[in-house]
Amino acid sequence: MAAVGAGGSTAAAGPGVVSAGVLEPGTASAAHRRLKYISLAVLVVQNASLILSIRYARTLPGDRFFATTAVVMAEVLKGLTCLLLLFAQKRGNVKHLILFLHEAVLVQYVDTLKLAVPSLIYTLQNNLQYVAISNLPAATFQVTYQLKILTTALFSVLMLNRSLSRLQWASLLLLFTGVAIVQAQQAGGGGPRPLDQNPGAGLAAVVASCLSSGFAGVYFEKILKGSSGSVWLRNLQLGLFGTALGLVGLWWAEGTAVASRGFFFGYTPAVWGVVLNQAFGGLLVAVVVKYADNILKGFATSLSIVLSTVASIRLFGFHVDPLFALGAGLVIGAVYLYSLPRGAAKAIAAASASASASGPCVHQQPPGQPPPPQLSSHRGDLITEPFLPKLLTKVKGS
Repeated sequence: MAAVGAGGSTAAAGPGVVSAGVLEPGTASAAHRRLKYISLAVLVVQNASLILSIRYARTLPGDRFFATTAVVMAEVLKGLTCLLLLFAQKRGNVKHLILFLHEAVLVQYVDTLKLAVPSLIYTLQNNLQYVAISNLPAATFQVTYQLKILTTALFSVLMLNRSLSRLQWASLLLLFTGVAIVQAQQAGGGGPRPLDQNPGAGLAAVVASCLSSGFAGVYFEKILKGSSGSVWLRNLQLGLFGTALGLVGLWWAEGTAVASRGFFFGYTPAVWGVVLNQAFGGLLVAVVVKYADNILKGFATSLSIVLSTVASIRLFGFHVDPLFALGAGLVIGAVYLYSLPRGAAKAIAAASASASASGPCVHQQPPGQPPPPQLSSHRGDLITEPFLPKLLTKVKGS
C-alpha cells in the first residue's frame, strides 16, 4: 500500500509510480479513495459481526460455553499475533527479539506496569459485553453501546482538558436521548424475549462497559503520550496482563465449573469464530483505521447499527417498532454529527447563522490563509469493539 506523505507524494513504490517516485495524475487520489472505502467496509463488518456472533453463540441450543474462557483465549491469540509481528519486524532474529522484549518489558518495567490498569479495565469490559449481549437483543445492545462516545468525551474533558464544540455537546445530548428512547422501548416490552434474559442486568452491564471503555481509552492515551513503543509492543503488553487478569477472573467467577467441565466446554465453531473475531478484529481495525477519517468512522458505526438491526430481524426475530426506529435514528444522527471535524462544524454553524441573518450568500477562504483547524486525531470517539482504545496508538504514529 502506498503511503501518502505530507506533501502528497508516496513513500512506497507501487503500480503507477514513475521514475521520480511520484504517482501518475489521478492514481494517488483513486488509490486513497479505494482504501477509504475498503476501510469503511472492514469497520462496518467488524463492528457488527462481533456483536452478532456473540449473540448467536450465546443463544444456540445446547451447552453454553464459559465467557471467561473466551476472554482469556482472545487475549492469548492477540498476544501471540503481536509477538509474531514483532518477530517479523526483527527479521526473524530470535536473539534480537528476546533482547528487545527484555528491554521493553522488564528493564522498562515502569512503563509496563502502567498498562496494568487499562488491561484490567479491558478484561472487565470484555466480560461485561458477554453479560450484556446475553441479556439484550443485538440491535438494542449496538445502539446502547454507543454511550461509550459520551463517556469517552466526558473523560477526555476531565482528564485531558479537551474542549468540545457546541455541535458535539448537542450531538452527545442527542445520543443520550436516542439511547433513552431505545431503553424505554426495551423496558416497555419490545416483543417476546427468552425467559433466561434479564434486560435490567443487560442494561447495567452495557452501561458499566461504556464507563470502563471511556475511562480506559482516555487513560491509555494519556500514559502513551511521549512513549515510543509500537502498537504491537503495547498490545503484547496488554495481552500479557489481560491473560493473567482473565485467568484470575475465570478462577473467581467460574473456577469450579471450569475445573469440572473443562476449559473448552461448550466450544463450537461459532464460539471459535467469536474468539478469533475478538482477538484479531481490534488489531485489524488498528491497521485499517489509518485510512479512514472521522467522518468515515462515524458512517461505519451508523451502518453497523443498521446492519445489526437487519441481521437481528432475520436471525433472532427482532421486532422493530416506531419507538426503536426513532431512538436508533437519533443515535445514528448523533454519531455522524459528533464525528464531523471542527472546521466542518463551524462551517455548518456559520452557514446557518448567515442564512438566517442576511439570506443566501457565498463565503470564500481569504487568499493565503490556512483552512480552519480540524479536531486532533487523538479523540476519544474512536471506535472501541472490545479493544477500541488501542487504536489510539496507531493513530498517534500515523
